[in-house]
Amino acid sequence: MGLDNPIHIAFLLILLLLVFGAKRLPEMGRSLGDGMRGFKDAISGEGAQPATPPATQPAQSALVAQQQEPAVAPAPMHAVPAHQPVMEKLPA
Repeated sequence: MGLDNPIHIAFLLILLLLVFGAKRLPEMGRSLGDGMRGFKDAISGEGAQPATPPATQPAQSALVAQQQEPAVAPAPMHAVPAHQPVMEKLPA
């Protein structure tokens, strides 16, 4: 009783259509296909490297360097005193 039965596959497709809607399913399929294609290219090392003209390379390297620098310095961490339990008896 797995997915070898066509009735089970049809039931799952109808359930997906009801949950995600007809508008969202093509987007999900497209993004899943792009992710699988990217994963395959990364594993095989045969990814299509986008050719950039030499004139745009210095501008892109400056942009990358600018993105790597933090925009705001991290806030300093202050030591917080540890909470010590109070050993008082409450009035009954």
